[in-house]
Amino acid sequence: MNELRFRRATAADLGAIVAMLVDDALGAARENASPDLADRYRDAFTEIDADPNQFLCVVEDGQQIVGTLQLTFIPGLSRNGTKRGQIEAVRIASDRRGSKLGEAMFAWAIRECEARKCSLVQLTTDKARPDAHRFYERLGFEPTHIGYKLNI
Repeated sequence: MNELRFRRATAADLGAIVAMLVDDALGAARENASPDLADRYRDAFTEIDADPNQFLCVVEDGQQIVGTLQLTFIPGLSRNGTKRGQIEAVRIASDRRGSKLGEAMFAWAIRECEARKCSLVQLTTDKARPDAHRFYERLGFEPTHIGYKLNI
């Protein structure tokens, strides 16, 4: 690994981000990199980029984008006014999986949450990702809640 660079994503990074979202077993079933959806991804990016409580991150190794994740900073009243950092859409380029890049990405994300005065970092992960579950638990995350979704 060269020197990793963590930075806010730009519109020019959108193709690389979508490619990583598509490039895994679950993503292949729910994402679509076809030109027909380019406007939807671009609109979503624009909304994320305009929101000060969002940080869409890309990780570069040299000139190559090798990872991405989205941080959402959630102010709240519960837990004595705790601000939470939510980590979502974590993806690593397929040729870089297993290289400790995920550990570096989470260390960076947790530092960002601390810098934003979050006292809790949380994430969701699909039940069908047992390797991810082991990874998150190894990092100290605990499976404390059950999540529910409703497609509308």
